[in-house]
Amino acid sequence: MEARSWAPRRQPCPPGIILLALASLLSCLLASSQAKVYSRCELARVLKDFGLEGYRGYTLADWICLAYFTSGFNTAAVDHEADGSTNNGIFQISSRKWCKNFTPNVPNQCQMYCSDLLNPNLKDTVICAMKIIQEPQGLSSWEAWRHHCQGKDLRDWVDGCDF
Repeated sequence: MEARSWAPRRQPCPPGIILLALASLLSCLLASSQAKVYSRCELARVLKDFGLEGYRGYTLADWICLAYFTSGFNTAAVDHEADGSTNNGIFQISSRKWCKNFTPNVPNQCQMYCSDLLNPNLKDTVICAMKIIQEPQGLSSWEAWRHHCQGKDLRDWVDGCDF
């Protein structure tokens, strides 16, 4: 009889992990194929059409400034945080509270998938952003807006745009 050393059997990667990895890869590929980087005035026109001018006391210039400093006007921008959460789309909306990623048991205040926020159409993004600024802190919810836009003369952000 031959002596064998005992070694634990290596288990293959669980199917759920494989599906999660494939879904993540697919969503990245789909998002990048639909990416749109808006020009300043083009974005201002779209956001005006969605009713953001004056919404909750904020100007179009506030929104344009926010979009520039969060994503560079890129609808497909995704920032991955160390805790596994993501910031998504042109306004970098966080999966910690506002949209659903693949992390279970996290709030989904906007009732949508984070990948919906990567659509160049911006409808879902605007709907979610409108919910966010209904919170007491308004646009101050975004660190980028507090640091780069709040309290500043923002007229240049929409100057020269034809509405």
